Amino acid sequence: MRSIASIAALTLALAACSQENAPSEAISKAAKKVAEKVEGAEPPKLAEGPYAPRDECGDVAGATAFRAQLTDAVKARDADALLALAAPDIKLDYGGGSGKAELRKRLSDPAYALWDELDTLVTLGCAKSAEGGGITLPWYFAQDFGQLDVLNSIIVMGEDVPLREAADGSSPVVAPVSWDAVTVVGRFKPDAEFYQVKTRDGKIGFIAADKLRPIAGYRVLASSRDGKWSVTSLIAGD
Repeated sequence: MRSIASIAALTLALAACSQENAPSEAISKAAKKVAEKVEGAEPPKLAEGPYAPRDECGDVAGATAFRAQLTDAVKARDADALLALAAPDIKLDYGGGSGKAELRKRLSDPAYALWDELDTLVTLGCAKSAEGGGITLPWYFAQDFGQLDVLNSIIVMGEDVPLREAADGSSPVVAPVSWDAVTVVGRFKPDAEFYQVKTRDGKIGFIAADKLRPIAGYRVLASSRDGKWSVTSLIAGD
């Protein structure tokens, strides 16, 4: 973003070009008006909720350009572009799955749904890794969840998501939940439209499955090696 001073200077230059004989006082007023407008502008509103996406990686050298490349590859479903951003030894699971060849296989396997996972990941913010100068997507995965069991807990994705009395979209709302962690009551059911959950303040109800994402779901870990950024892990679980 340009500074107030540079915007004012630009305004003066443009005014001088287009109004060669304009009074200097009018030019000064125009520049001042632009500067005041920028100075009074409100910063972008961040999503509300304790685990709402945040971007903490803007000052990590090379990370912004890398994330842009990653997002472009995901949106285009370009396997070659994505593989070019992956480390040769990229970690894919905790059972020994790794490497670019295996990643290519999994990208084309509907059972993994990696493209869909990546579609979501690139929208969920970015955190600096605790060590090594790398980054973590999503942002919330690098946060402190206290005593919460992350393997049995999920993130409510969105603001004012209704926690309902029953597993029905027309059921009365117990409370709204915004970008927070909740615990699943009972077992996960892969095809369920609603999950019964318990909020951190003890409320129990049902939330639509498409608004929920496991805390320990897929995440991207990336870092710079010898000046080149790459994805070192695309992994789920803990």
